[in-house]
Amino acid sequence: MEPEHYFPSPSLLLTRWWTRETVAVVTGGNKGIGFALVKRFAELGVSVVLTARNKQRGEAAVEILRKEGVGDYVHFLLLDVSDPLSVSTFASSFKAKFGPTLDILVNNAGVSYNELEENSVEHAESVMKTNFYGPKLLIQALLPLFRRSSFSITRVLNVSSRLGSLNKVRNADIRAVLEREELMEEEIEGVVDMFLRDVREGRWKKEGWPSYWTEYAVSKLALNAYSRVLAKRYSYEGSGLSVNCFCPGFTQTSMTKGKGTHTAEAAAACAATLALLPPHLLPTGKFFSLGRATTFLNATSKL
Repeated sequence: MEPEHYFPSPSLLLTRWWTRETVAVVTGGNKGIGFALVKRFAELGVSVVLTARNKQRGEAAVEILRKEGVGDYVHFLLLDVSDPLSVSTFASSFKAKFGPTLDILVNNAGVSYNELEENSVEHAESVMKTNFYGPKLLIQALLPLFRRSSFSITRVLNVSSRLGSLNKVRNADIRAVLEREELMEEEIEGVVDMFLRDVREGRWKKEGWPSYWTEYAVSKLALNAYSRVLAKRYSYEGSGLSVNCFCPGFTQTSMTKGKGTHTAEAAAACAATLALLPPHLLPTGKFFSLGRATTFLNATSKL
């Protein structure tokens, strides 16, 4: 899955298909892009579940949104995507509160332990648990709760990175596996296991893995590959499920220590556009990337 050369225009949201009954989940919603996206959904009239792994921070974020006048659309549920038990508990809590009514899932929660110019792999296992296995487990846990409707399409938007593009992988054998048309989940997990083994054995630098923010890049490489597999699986089944990836670009967040070319609000506005595209314009299996040279296509253009 490689980045597209265009980005859907915000003008497409003029075609409003959603109502207050539309339910979205945004992981890592207490700060940064996640918080800005929760706010944007609420402003647009979508009921949104803000998740955070820390109860106090999650509730504080909801309180800020209440003071800003959109709190009626926002709900909080505790979730640590790196913990399988937390994922299971979250799914049960969502079902008890909302039933099988999930329309939009945005896997935004993610971690990187490196400074901008550092490249340690000390936390490789933790990064994989949060950035790859976490979204994967959450999607699997919530699949039974996706709304089945003839009027709309359930959407999964995985917040990813261009660092996870295949062209960042210098090892031809690894690229060949991930480029396979019939790629399977087990093969993706095999690539992740290979990377973690190379890290443990101290040979990751010479095995052709991405050279910048390596552990983060590999986690997003795996997430992109899984998104492609999932999109293909459900497009064949005609299940009404769309799966896409979104790279917010160099955004001013805590992960970048406030550096970047644009704000979290700008990135969130683009994510909201992708998540709320009209059903007849909604693609699947695509990777959209926000950057300085982004080309926006309007409603008259074919996606």
